[in-house]
Amino acid sequence: MVRVKPFLKPQQLRTALTPISCRAAFQPSIQQCVRAASSASSSSQPPTIPSPTPFIPDVQTFLTVIGRGLSQHASKFPSWDALFSLTSDQLRELGIEPPRSRRYLLQWRQRFRLGQYGIGGDLQHVEDGKADLKILESDKDVVNPHKYVVNVPAGRSVKECSLEELSRVRGYKVQGAKTIVGPYALPLKDGEGARITVTEGMWEDRRGHKIDGGERRRTEVRYKKRIAERREMRERGEL
Repeated sequence: MVRVKPFLKPQQLRTALTPISCRAAFQPSIQQCVRAASSASSSSQPPTIPSPTPFIPDVQTFLTVIGRGLSQHASKFPSWDALFSLTSDQLRELGIEPPRSRRYLLQWRQRFRLGQYGIGGDLQHVEDGKADLKILESDKDVVNPHKYVVNVPAGRSVKECSLEELSRVRGYKVQGAKTIVGPYALPLKDGEGARITVTEGMWEDRRGHKIDGGERRRTEVRYKKRIAERREMRERGEL
């Protein structure tokens, strides 16, 4: 007797005989899977809210230093937590436009979370958006003493502060005998040190200027320029 090998296995046969509508009801679409995965990841990993710093204590100051006119939107954020937790879609609903401004804000939020501050971000003694810098001389080498720029509490000198109160500042150095040089550092009236003040756009990433239409249109723009130049030369009889 000859055995006939079935074309379909029992499990495949049941699947084939099941109506398509019933199968679709139990098989989620790719979009549903992606949506479920994203919602699960977002719910399981809430956004990290960094702590304010002495130099960046509130929403207004943060939006002021990163620049690009974002300080005009400070009133739209009810709290520091909202600034660092709202999604891109929620920022759009608040009226943060254009899209590149939202992307720029999201980038700076992530930098701040990672402690990647701009100039002055490591200042520890700040009052009303102002920080005083003074010069600390090391007494290890009497002949050639090393000079360091330190942040001190307002209205106090280096000698009046303990070592715990002095904090080194990145991005600034001593030039000459007692001149502190660095971004946004203005000399004090008595000439003993400098002062940094929170300024609009002091952390801003400057946008470059497009030359001949930018990279995507540069070839086309330069080609048209050459055609126009040759037309003018023919009109002048130079060709």
